[in-house]
Amino acid sequence: MTTVPPPAAPAPEPISPVQAAALRDGVLPPVEEVRPGVWTLAVPFRFGVPDATLVYVVEGSDGALAVIDPGWAADDGLEALRDGLSTLARSLDDVALVVVTHLHADHLGAAAAIRRASGARIAMHRLEVEALGREREDAVANDADVATWGLPEDLRAGVVEAWGSGRRIGLGRTSEPFADLLLEDGDELPVPGRTIVTLWTPGHTAGHCCFVDEADGLLFTGDHVLPRINSGIGLGGRTTTNPLGDYLASLGRLDRYADLEVCPGHEYRFRDVVGRARTLARHREERSRHVAEALDVLHEPTLFEVAARVPFSGGIGSMTGLLLASALTQTAFHAALLGRSGEIRPA
Repeated sequence: MTTVPPPAAPAPEPISPVQAAALRDGVLPPVEEVRPGVWTLAVPFRFGVPDATLVYVVEGSDGALAVIDPGWAADDGLEALRDGLSTLARSLDDVALVVVTHLHADHLGAAAAIRRASGARIAMHRLEVEALGREREDAVANDADVATWGLPEDLRAGVVEAWGSGRRIGLGRTSEPFADLLLEDGDELPVPGRTIVTLWTPGHTAGHCCFVDEADGLLFTGDHVLPRINSGIGLGGRTTTNPLGDYLASLGRLDRYADLEVCPGHEYRFRDVVGRARTLARHREERSRHVAEALDVLHEPTLFEVAARVPFSGGIGSMTGLLLASALTQTAFHAALLGRSGEIRPA
């Protein structure tokens, strides 16, 4: 018997009306002071996505700045960052630390350019650095997975380009170190006069981190929890664990931070991270139910055939490239979490 899922919970209300209005109107929000010595500014998102990366600037007691998720490395991104700092009568020269929630280019991209400009250190979780280091090897290994998914022939090349041997998840090969400071769960960021603690929240990527500033009542969540978007899972390279299971466990770690203001990597600031985390968990539970129902009625299906019965937004018939690859891999994560991977037939 198929149960009717509960209606989706409404998105949390924005704390910042100007961020919400900018998102609605497709423009960049202005620089805002979040707390004394903590500001947010926006860097343009690339590839036509109507959004921006929200950058957080934190001033230490020594006057130096830490920047959380500096955004894209492209010239317009760096220019937006410079312009935002100039409204604070500051510049890239004042940045001593760049903190990165995860390896994606819309968060990490400008870090190396800031380091070259100011000598700032880059801080990121150890697993993100490891994933960047084996990016090419992981991408080639994904080709073997793609070959088993049962993709229609006209979709295969685009998926290989986006997910397999053509993929670039981060910075690609570089002679520069990806990070100068490797973070682990519970590490305190070296920002004088402030206590900002690393909270490891794997799922979106293996080394994704949130950062907790309890004194100021702030929780910087990167892409782990966003107000309206259901973040993709397993988008940071190959792992030895199930990223979906990791993500659900990471959502549970947020329960103790119910009173903190959420400073996400996109969209707008909001409250009630616990309520939003539970909504995200229910979404994943519903997705698992759809995968289980597909496996109940299909006989030795391919992964593509299972995913075709899952109500992704627009359906997988509307997807190509990275979106299609993400939908298929997430279907596989759900099947694995259900203990039913063996029911899916390699093509």
